[in-house]
Amino acid sequence: MKSTLLSRRDLDFLLYEWLRVDELTKRQRFADHSRETFDGVLDLSEEVAEKYFAPHNKTSDAHEPTFDGTTVTVIPEVGEALRAFAQADLVGASMDESLGGAQLPVCVAQAAFAYVSAANVSTSGYLMLTIANANLVAKFGDEQQIESFVKPMLAGRFTGTMALSETQAGSSLADIVTRAEPRDDGTYRLFGSKMWISGAEHELNENIVNLVLAKIPGGPAGTKGISLFIVPKFLVDADGSIGERNDVTLAGLNHKMGQRGITNTVLNFGEGVHTPGGEAGAVGYLVGEPHRGLTYMFHMMNEARLAVGLGAVSLGYTGYLKSVEYARERLQGRLVKDPTTPQVPIVEHADVKRMLLAQKSYVEGGLALGLYCTKLMDLQRTAESDEEARQVTDLLEILVPVAKSWPSQWCLAANDLAIQVHGGYGYTREYDVEQHYRDNRLNPIHEGTHGIQSLDLLSRKVTQRDGASLAELDRTMSATIAQAAALGGDAAELAAQLDASRQRLVEVTAAMYAAGDVEATLANSAIYLEAFGHVVMAWIWLEQVVAADGQSDDFHDGKRHAARYFFRYELPRTAPQFDLLAGLDRTTLEMRDAWF
Repeated sequence: MKSTLLSRRDLDFLLYEWLRVDELTKRQRFADHSRETFDGVLDLSEEVAEKYFAPHNKTSDAHEPTFDGTTVTVIPEVGEALRAFAQADLVGASMDESLGGAQLPVCVAQAAFAYVSAANVSTSGYLMLTIANANLVAKFGDEQQIESFVKPMLAGRFTGTMALSETQAGSSLADIVTRAEPRDDGTYRLFGSKMWISGAEHELNENIVNLVLAKIPGGPAGTKGISLFIVPKFLVDADGSIGERNDVTLAGLNHKMGQRGITNTVLNFGEGVHTPGGEAGAVGYLVGEPHRGLTYMFHMMNEARLAVGLGAVSLGYTGYLKSVEYARERLQGRLVKDPTTPQVPIVEHADVKRMLLAQKSYVEGGLALGLYCTKLMDLQRTAESDEEARQVTDLLEILVPVAKSWPSQWCLAANDLAIQVHGGYGYTREYDVEQHYRDNRLNPIHEGTHGIQSLDLLSRKVTQRDGASLAELDRTMSATIAQAAALGGDAAELAAQLDASRQRLVEVTAAMYAAGDVEATLANSAIYLEAFGHVVMAWIWLEQVVAADGQSDDFHDGKRHAARYFFRYELPRTAPQFDLLAGLDRTTLEMRDAWF
């Protein structure tokens, strides 16, 4: 029976026929690997996902964590799944062997992780944050921090979080007020509160490693005065054993519409509930240099943003596969007006085909984009020349906000269509698709909202280094267009359509900035992100068409048909959006509070 988590055939196509990740083994970092080891990790992840993550997905949704004022209780299956993942040596899949990792390409590791995200996004959330936390500390922390915190996270003994937001600040991190007071022994004592911190309190393992943004008194104002600290739930003694409880306390749990299985917390630091060393204040260890915390945290946040995008894809993908399965089994209606003829599976109805095609174009396109970006991470890390490093960095940086936000919007739309395909059953708890929608609805907000990503894209990424990132993307898309045009036929037709959209994107971007009205340019940044994302997705689909050239079977024909759908039904959405953007429309700017 085919998996309804992800399509392994699609993963194989994306990884090997298109991205050719097996060629990464020619680079020294991945020289010990082969396609066989890559396939083994994918097989293992699917097995772990099916056996330990999927079975409690609905249970953890129905029985979310509880807090009795002292202890947080999480259903035991969550801990069992985390232990199984760690025992399979998957936590450090892409990390250095010297740290206890497997040193796999990020692209392969993330493809494997997509299985557990599809199976149970809540439980996988503990792991996603832990992996990102460990990567950050491994890059910017000192040897003692790596020994005390990174290695236990990779072994599954500790989990990790990131604590950024505060009630009064929200996404405006310049306004955080948590402070870190230095002590003579080189540590700091933290005082303050953090909000919306996922995975920051539980009894699932030995310790929780919080990465906390705070300000050292006397530092620069705003974001330039933010530093980053490791603030564990329990202190770690010199021999690696668990020490006394740190002054980190849980103020309460937030209760969400989706992803209910992972604790979402309000944390207080320095309340004096616990006094390590007889002194109030949560003990924190400075990561790197003072006042560079936001720079370091963005390393984790960018990784987390790609992970959120892939998580959104995973939820959209499993919903799509389940709606295809349902549409093939559900008999309803007839294709001819003769009540004596047998009913047909609803997959035969044109409108159901439309909904399934839309889902296919969103989820397969979104998975391709996410994996493409993770391969860029691998190329960036193993660049064989300064020129290669510059090119892949320029491309990756401009694609991150798209790879986070586009799947969060359109794979959620896929979940919505999955419910519709199921009809009345779709919004009942008997079927999984209503939960997938609720779980996925959090992703347009997680790790930076659409609005934040759109401002990052339009105000920074397209203009940085005199437009180098946009120019690199344009060059890369143009190369794909030339390849497709040379194939002739449908591929050439799609290439011409994308070329027109590509040119329009570049022209409108230039016109918006040439007008010199920054306020009007940024007013509709969310529209820009959506249009930009659709052009990028059309390019990703054209890439797949080129990769599928010369092969004719149900799988490759389905790829070409999904691409045709995207170009005919989706890409044309961008034309009126570009018209609106080029006109620097001020409707939103001129709206007044009193008129709402």
